Amino acid sequence: MTFFVKYDFNTLCKTFLETHLNALGISYTLHSINEISIEEELSHEKQAALIDALKKCGVGIETDKKSTLVDRIKNVVDGMLRDSSQTSGTLSTYLSETLHYSYAHLSAVFSESTYTSIENYAILRRVDLVKEYLCNTDLTLTEIAFKLDYSSVAHLSGQFKKTTGLTPSAFKRIMNKKQTQNT
Repeated sequence: MTFFVKYDFNTLCKTFLETHLNALGISYTLHSINEISIEEELSHEKQAALIDALKKCGVGIETDKKSTLVDRIKNVVDGMLRDSSQTSGTLSTYLSETLHYSYAHLSAVFSESTYTSIENYAILRRVDLVKEYLCNTDLTLTEIAFKLDYSSVAHLSGQFKKTTGLTPSAFKRIMNKKQTQNT
């Protein structure tokens, strides 16, 4: 028997971090899956135990400030796309206000590190979410367009086709066919 598992990556990461930090008795605030504020000065033993526990599961602590900022930008973009009701205004304004840097600085650091723009990253992530909704929900394209704050279904379809080379309906048909072949 084969099972196909779905999971929410953000919830999985938060639960993982909370479990390890609580097990070590560390007081913390979890800002996102990539940003934790430790509310106490950690002894060398506790710090080593935390690093060791995380490393065993393939998680490392990032010390490069540019990489950390890029990860924070990605997390904010992902969060904004998943819940656009929390935000108002443009992506650039939201990023600047949330991360407390000018958008020019954020954009320069991001493109220097990833060789793409924040806007392009947001488009790719948005298309990934469209794929996720097409495969895992019964939402119509109109509902998906509304949920992901597209101006229209035509805009969603055009961006999807430009990015993937397929129309959303062709993509869904292919994924449904693959799924029925695997069962």
